[in-house]
Amino acid sequence: MDGMTEYLTVEDHDVLLRDGTIKLHGPAGFDGMRKAGRLAAEILDALAPLVVPGVRTDYLDDVVRKMTLDGGAVPATLGYRGYTHSCCISINHVVCHGIPSDKTLKDGDIVNIDVTPLLDGWHGDTSRMYLVGDVPLKAKRLVDVTYECLMIGIEQAKPGARLGDIGAAIQAHAEKQRYGVVREFCGHGLGRLFHDAPEVVHAARAGTGPELKPGMFFTIEPMINLGKPGVKILDDGWTAVTRDRSLSAQFEHSIGITEDGCEIFTASPKGLDKPPYAA
Repeated sequence: MDGMTEYLTVEDHDVLLRDGTIKLHGPAGFDGMRKAGRLAAEILDALAPLVVPGVRTDYLDDVVRKMTLDGGAVPATLGYRGYTHSCCISINHVVCHGIPSDKTLKDGDIVNIDVTPLLDGWHGDTSRMYLVGDVPLKAKRLVDVTYECLMIGIEQAKPGARLGDIGAAIQAHAEKQRYGVVREFCGHGLGRLFHDAPEVVHAARAGTGPELKPGMFFTIEPMINLGKPGVKILDDGWTAVTRDRSLSAQFEHSIGITEDGCEIFTASPKGLDKPPYAA
């Protein structure tokens, strides 16, 4: 399979195209991604005390926009393919791309908030789950296992491994719990481009797909459903929901492949990588 994959070593001043090549970045790229990723993580940290019963999701979106701009960045989603918000907020059975609105969060909800500040030309893409008030045990368990899936996937991300190793590890862990792994959405290359090659699928065969090489930047962002894996898109053209209306959870980190493993660009500076976030 790797015979088809083209790798492109990129310099700081290169004009980058979405041309199917997998970009390999140098030290300046790592530096840029560290800064963008840290801002993204700081924004999600700041949201932790705000995600409570009764809060409006458009208020949370306003906080994200203000923090992004105050951090010297712009929200990459704002204006992306006509999207008019600074983050995605996906509640309960919404798998991803939930649109902030006057809707308020309720006690017992589980919520994913996905942010991507674009800082000095680099994209810091990350999402986290939040528990609203008193959340049922089965929902908490889904959130815990989804975080485990993310970290198990990240453990596979090292030079010489294959992209399929990541998806295979995630799929095995989720399906052991009888959860469904969403196929319609995947992780992606990123850096100076928001979405780029390669596609990082979360259900795959080990040993397949492009070889991981130092300098590759991409997201791992498993979406795990309490029920079956099927999803559908609502009439707004964005919101993806589970077909069986079962709960869905997601976590996302942006990572870079290093000489001996990988670096997580979007790790929480405060250690708030998974709920519960209360001290």
